[in-house]
Amino acid sequence: MKLVRLKITDTKGFRSLQPGFEHHFRTAWELETESQEAQGFAPFVCAGPNGSGKSNLLEALVAIFFQLEVLRGRRILPETFLFDEATNPKGFQDGDGIPNGFELEYLIQVPDEFCSSASPDFAHVKIVKKLDQSPNISWINQEYFEFDELGEISERERDFLLPQYVLGYSSGENEILSLPFFKMRFVQFDEYWHALSNQLPYSGRPETRLAFLDSGFSQAILLCNLLFQDTDALKPFRDDVGIDALKEFRIIIRRNIEIKESQIPAFGSQDESKGETIEEIVKNHPALSIKEAETETEAKRYQVNLLELLEGDERSVGIIPRLKRCATCFYVDETADTLYLDYYVNEATKQAFNENFDFEVNQSPIALFQALQVLLTLNLFPVSETLKADLYQSDSLYVGETVPILASDERMMRFKNFWLKKTGVKEPVLLKSLSDGEHQLLHSLGLCLLFKNTNSLFLLDEPETHFNPDWRSSFITRLHQCFKDADDSHEMFITTHTPFLISDSKPEKVLVFKKMDGVVEVKNPEYNTLGASINKITMTTFGKRETISGHAQAILEELRSRFEGGEDKEKLITEINRQLGDSVEKVLLIKTILDSMEAHG
Repeated sequence: MKLVRLKITDTKGFRSLQPGFEHHFRTAWELETESQEAQGFAPFVCAGPNGSGKSNLLEALVAIFFQLEVLRGRRILPETFLFDEATNPKGFQDGDGIPNGFELEYLIQVPDEFCSSASPDFAHVKIVKKLDQSPNISWINQEYFEFDELGEISERERDFLLPQYVLGYSSGENEILSLPFFKMRFVQFDEYWHALSNQLPYSGRPETRLAFLDSGFSQAILLCNLLFQDTDALKPFRDDVGIDALKEFRIIIRRNIEIKESQIPAFGSQDESKGETIEEIVKNHPALSIKEAETETEAKRYQVNLLELLEGDERSVGIIPRLKRCATCFYVDETADTLYLDYYVNEATKQAFNENFDFEVNQSPIALFQALQVLLTLNLFPVSETLKADLYQSDSLYVGETVPILASDERMMRFKNFWLKKTGVKEPVLLKSLSDGEHQLLHSLGLCLLFKNTNSLFLLDEPETHFNPDWRSSFITRLHQCFKDADDSHEMFITTHTPFLISDSKPEKVLVFKKMDGVVEVKNPEYNTLGASINKITMTTFGKRETISGHAQAILEELRSRFEGGEDKEKLITEINRQLGDSVEKVLLIKTILDSMEAHG
């Protein structure tokens, strides 16, 4: 995937991006060059002051693909999402969307079956949303591909003209970026709940393509990589964090949750003429049961087996049987109604996961990740329909604060006893014992390894905030290692405040953001950034001319004032050397004092 152009035509703009904001990510000449020469992995690095619009660009891209995903997956959208004049007047309907007007162009690879020897390498896609209208997808160069007839884009074509995944990651609490992903996560839960309550087939993986891989998924990402990737692919994990291998881990899964009597009719027959009673619905539905009363006077309590669609006999392809087949051992705590799966990891364990989670639809390790994604999404079960409806309609930056966070033992699925073998450490270490920077590195590089062979859009918001300077300086190198064997089918945007990422990027891949009088402007640097010094980048791109910190600069300026006030020069030089470490600013001040001493004899 290669982004070409984005324009915001919404008369209200989008966040800090003003109406008419437009940026060309690649010129015609750059596209021609990329088509003739292998470029390798090269992310767009977005830099600039705080509040200059960097994250808003990423959010705009997410918001656009969220709208397209809503249209693509309309059949799985819950009633609380969709418009209904009587019951949900604020719900989604055709033409809705923020931004309410945009133009987006990009190139994307096409399946071989539609290509001939004369076909270009990429399809040219243009998506236009006019005010209060649904986005329209155009295939600009369709005539150069193999089709029986040209014309309106089919559902099959729409699928491959959109990125395979849109993946978001933020090292902080950036709900601006995460909001569309957050909504789609609830759509995924409602998709499963609808299938469960109506006893419909369920694929065992999310149907939606948007995934915000926050800290809640970090263990799943690391697990999938350590079980499936080869030694060479895991080199970044070893070089920086010292992770040699996965030793053991436990997966804990609850089966039943209590539900209210008012929720039970949703599990009944769609034929209202049958007039089923609560007792009949519970009796007829395989996932429902009456919870054993603790006292004789206690009112009836009901529960639903939330895993019912994921279970099956020992040979089935359900998620739970597959996880059991890979486990070293497992048992059910009947009192807690909880399944415990323990894994002591060796080559046989890895082989078992390869045999049980390697399918044509989603090549491993993504198949395992999506299975874990389904289970982790079930942790959203306490959220009420009212709260979900509010969330679906919200554009609030604080929506995440309204969603309850479950205590560990109340979750449907969780990891525990995640032990790693680490270089230079005799005993295994718990994953939780790693530092914030180590977690962040494993997480950000892990999601790249996991999805490296997919036609995806990666959006990483300040992924290096907890890194030490050495890790920051080598982050682009580590990303290159992750993608070294991957094809040229993905696109990545990284926002940053560190000059190291810029120094490892060509100027056409660096987007410098400035905001003046409410107008966001994006330009490429006017100097060669690749290999440029940190001082050069700090001064030119970030506007920081001093090479020392603010407090030290204040001390130096105070010493300069004392020199200009006539204090003893030799004593000042001694004090400068005593107080301040080596820097260009210190050398220049001392030189000024020495020149003054020489001039005055």
